[in-house]
Amino acid sequence: MEHAREDRPPDLVAALALARSMERPGPDTPAGTAVRAWPDAPRPIPAAGPADLDLCTLLMLSLAASDHSGRLRPAPSAGALHPVDTELLAGAGCSLPPGRYGYDPLRHRVHPLGPPPNGTPPGVTAELSVTARRTVSHYGHRAWPLLLLDTGHAAAALFLAACSLGAGEPGVRLDGLTEKPLAVVHIPLRGGRSPVRPADDARTGEPAGGPPTHAELLARRSAPPPLRGAPSRDALAAVLATAERAGTDDLRWCVAVGPPWPGLMELASDGTSLRRYAAGEARPTLAVWAAGQAWIADAGAVLLAIGCPADADTPHIRRAHLRAGYAVHLAHVTARRHGLAARPVGSWQQADLGAALGAEPDRDWVVHALALGTRHADEENTP
Repeated sequence: MEHAREDRPPDLVAALALARSMERPGPDTPAGTAVRAWPDAPRPIPAAGPADLDLCTLLMLSLAASDHSGRLRPAPSAGALHPVDTELLAGAGCSLPPGRYGYDPLRHRVHPLGPPPNGTPPGVTAELSVTARRTVSHYGHRAWPLLLLDTGHAAAALFLAACSLGAGEPGVRLDGLTEKPLAVVHIPLRGGRSPVRPADDARTGEPAGGPPTHAELLARRSAPPPLRGAPSRDALAAVLATAERAGTDDLRWCVAVGPPWPGLMELASDGTSLRRYAAGEARPTLAVWAAGQAWIADAGAVLLAIGCPADADTPHIRRAHLRAGYAVHLAHVTARRHGLAARPVGSWQQADLGAALGAEPDRDWVVHALALGTRHADEENTP
């Protein structure tokens, strides 16, 4: 399809319906460059002064690649293809002079793009968009939900880095109302509050246990499958609570668990314990729906974001997927704090969970997931 190489689908509603179908992607195509071809020469990010917002550390903790291939980064991405591009609007009080910059996460450099727009607030504003070709190259028509989820993960990585630095209260906009940028994260100076407020009902949220440390953010990675071992109820409740705090009313959250009482659990009204709302083993079905990833059938548990009905319009589709990626990213940090291995799962076909439970079809689809376990492949293969 000609639109497959474009950075926007001609019809996101149709693109999502096709991504949810059982049609398989075609052969891989060239992914293009791993970084947008920003104009002008790259510049290093200056060291921060005593009162400056430290952009060098902020970006190292959130978006910068830590290997020569560019695959390993603090924010996960489907297929490690990393389609998210970042433009930085530096205002007063940053370690960069005021201006607009394109960020190169492989070289950890910025490219000057011009002066800052009028009214740029103090601190830094990150505008996130995507180069769809990178993800389309492998996932074909299944790419657009993944592109939106990846953008939500990147926004959450910036939010967590701001919390770790002790910056002011960040503003995160994931309302789905704009095509470019898809998401905006503003990080104010210490003691400030961002003027960027969400235009929907979303909450910013944070992982259980308070702001993350630098070491936590640099160490977080998606655990390799399989992820076996049932998490404790306390750990699952904490992960669910984090997802709900970071989510939106467009999404419902639950967790699929196995024996001895297999079923779907959700957070009880007290916000700290679990209640069962459906009985029966769901993980083998989830494995089929998740592009046939058989290891999910044996995962210790699977956190699920449910919503985005078949009749959702374009802003709703964007918002649900951006928020799901954002919330799963924060839930991943909570999972690690409880000693769990975790891996986001973004590609879902025919995953109409509501219909499978006997409810009205085409209303409650699996949007995103986080597989959880108490041990993972590296540990199981260790003598």
